[in-house]
Amino acid sequence: MGTGISMGVETMATFPISNPVPPRAAMRVAGEPASREHLVDRAAGGDAEAFEELYRENVGRVYLLCLRMCGNPSTAEELAQEAFVRAWQKLGSFRGESAFSTWLHRVTVNIVLGNRRSTARREARVKPVGDELPVDLSVSEPSPGQAVDLERSIAALPDGARTVFVLHDVEGYRHKEIARLTGLAEGTSKAQLHRARRLLRKALTS
Repeated sequence: MGTGISMGVETMATFPISNPVPPRAAMRVAGEPASREHLVDRAAGGDAEAFEELYRENVGRVYLLCLRMCGNPSTAEELAQEAFVRAWQKLGSFRGESAFSTWLHRVTVNIVLGNRRSTARREARVKPVGDELPVDLSVSEPSPGQAVDLERSIAALPDGARTVFVLHDVEGYRHKEIARLTGLAEGTSKAQLHRARRLLRKALTS
């Protein structure tokens, strides 16, 4: 797609991830909005303006997915931007066999899981031999007087449990698909889901 990639990425970075533009506001003011298929075709051909429109329409959902999976707003912003950069680079391979948002969703999930694997490898390299710290299996307690909300409780889940819960209960993946995406055994995925639900139930009823 030539120099269009760098142009699109530079322009795209000016849009705030945490305060995405509502979909209607992203549409052109004059005339009818372009069809989604036409926008994708134009973007795939290197049209940065078309990709910016797709970005504005999907950035909120992509950021929320990243936030739910990683539990950290700053990291979620970085991963959401990376997901759109990757989508821009790979858009030529999009064949229209599913909705663009579905394709983008899978690109985003792969970005988040890839980041987690990279982080785990880095931590494994720097961790001293024999330095086994106890794993905290509990959900963080809210501050006194602070209402417990679902999003905060999801963010407080351990990484493995949070990933499976978000993919299964929030995004609708089956355990077989989760196993393929994450490399977990299906039985492990089911166990993590059970663990996540137990921890969330405890957090939301305490």
